[in-house]
Amino acid sequence: MHYPSIRIKLLSTLICAFLFCFQLNAEEGWVSLFDGESMDGWVQMNGTVTYAVEEGSIVGTSLRGDSPMSFLCTEKQYSDFELEFEVKLFDKELNSGVQIRSLPKETKRKGAKYGPIAGPQIEITANKNGGPTPSGYVYGQGWDGWITSKEARVPHRHFRLGEWNRYRVVAKGPKIVSYLNGVLITETMVPSDRHTTQPKGHIGLQVHSLKEAPRPFRVAWKNIRIKEL
Repeated sequence: MHYPSIRIKLLSTLICAFLFCFQLNAEEGWVSLFDGESMDGWVQMNGTVTYAVEEGSIVGTSLRGDSPMSFLCTEKQYSDFELEFEVKLFDKELNSGVQIRSLPKETKRKGAKYGPIAGPQIEITANKNGGPTPSGYVYGQGWDGWITSKEARVPHRHFRLGEWNRYRVVAKGPKIVSYLNGVLITETMVPSDRHTTQPKGHIGLQVHSLKEAPRPFRVAWKNIRIKEL
């Protein structure tokens, strides 16, 4: 009888079972925010930019218009979480971002259901001259400017124009940590007064419109998922 070979096969089976359980445990708690086919669970809260599902991604197309920016937001609000997504910026002229814990302000604009969006934004932009960018740093959309300090906002080359870029964002308490293509970009703190009054909010896909545009500019997102902490 070949006992050694039996023991080797048993050990191999146990290792495979362990790795499978480890993978399942690692994936536990993650929820997809985009099914690749529809925008169910999302609502456009501002602007005239168009959003559409194309080839398994959400594509925001910015046309010439007087609306400064648009936001496609999750219907659900989130507090502490880990967020992952991939984004492709097709045009260096277009500025974009992903809002977290964001809420619409009150609006007095006739016919408008939502006011301007306010909250932390994870920056998505390419340098117009092909150089370093501030992508991944945290901006206070509708607040008082950048949340990541000026000293910490060192331009980098980790964002790739015209390619898929993977972001990972961890928001726990007032602390926000962001990674871009596996590289830690920033660890920053939301001012205590801001976090206390707005500890949760929507996830939003932000696109600027352009007053002068020779053609439509586009940005796309896919593999958007979240794990609440």
